[in-house]
Amino acid sequence: MAFIGDSVSRNHVESLLCLLSQSEVPKDMYKDSEDRFRKWYFPIHNFTLMMLWSRFLVEGEERMANGTGTSVFDMQLDKVDSDWAKELPNLDYAVISDGHWFFRGMRLHEAGKQVGCVYCNEPNVTAYNVDFPLRKALRTAFRHISGCRECRRRGMVTVMRSFAAAHFENGFWNTGGYCNRTGPRSESEVDFGAFDWQLRNVQMEEFERARSEGGGRFEVVDVARAMLMRPDGHPGEHWGNKWMKGYNDCTHWCMPGPVDMWSELLLAVIKKVSASHHLHQI
Repeated sequence: MAFIGDSVSRNHVESLLCLLSQSEVPKDMYKDSEDRFRKWYFPIHNFTLMMLWSRFLVEGEERMANGTGTSVFDMQLDKVDSDWAKELPNLDYAVISDGHWFFRGMRLHEAGKQVGCVYCNEPNVTAYNVDFPLRKALRTAFRHISGCRECRRRGMVTVMRSFAAAHFENGFWNTGGYCNRTGPRSESEVDFGAFDWQLRNVQMEEFERARSEGGGRFEVVDVARAMLMRPDGHPGEHWGNKWMKGYNDCTHWCMPGPVDMWSELLLAVIKKVSASHHLHQI
C-alpha cells in the first residue's frame, strides 16, 4: 500500500504506523535524504507500506532566482509525476490525496504551451482559481492509473482521500494565523459554501468521472465534512519545528487525534473491496 501526496498524506501514514505498530513493529526499509520517500515492512503480516511524496500529482517545478526558490511553479497539467507513477505496477492499494500545495503562484502548461496561471496578473494570460489546476491534476493522475495495464492485472485499488481543510484564523500560516480552539464545531457552524468544500466537490467529481470511465477500481475515503468540524485538531503553536519558530501549524493534525479516524474509514473500504472480490471469485 502506498500513500501518494503531500505532507498531510504523510501525516496520515505516520498515524497509521502508530496504529499498526500496536500489532507489529515494522522494519524501516528505506528513507531518502529529504524524508519524502519511505518504505516500511511488517514481516509477520507480509505487508509493505510506502510514502510517495508528490506536491501536485503532476509535474511541477519551482522557478528559481539566483539559486533561491520563488514559490512560483511551472505546472505540466497533462504530465503525471513519474516519481510515484513508476511504483504503481507494484501496488495493491494506492491512496491518493492532494490540494494544499495548489495555493501558490502557478504557470499552467498543457501540450508544452502556457494555458493560464494562478495568483497572477499577466496580460493575455487567463487567470484561474486553485480548483482548476487541482481538477486537471487529478484527471491526469486518474487517467494514468486507468491506463496502467499492470495495475489492472494486479487488481490494484485506488483510494482517493478528500481534502482536509486547514483552520487558520486571523491570517495565513505566514501572516500570524493561528488555531487555538479547544473543541469541535457543530455541523451548523461549518460553512459548506467555503472554498475548502468546493475543492472537495472537485475531487469527488473527478473521482466519479474516473470510476465511470472504467479501467480500474476506484474507491473514496471522504473525510472533508468531518475535518471541517475539527479546528481543535491541529498542533498550532505546539508543533515544535525548530526551523520555523513563531509560526502555527493549522494544516497538519495532532497524533493521536482526528487523523486516526481516516484509517478507520480506509479499513472499512478495504473490507468492502475484499468482500466484493471474494464474492466475485465465488
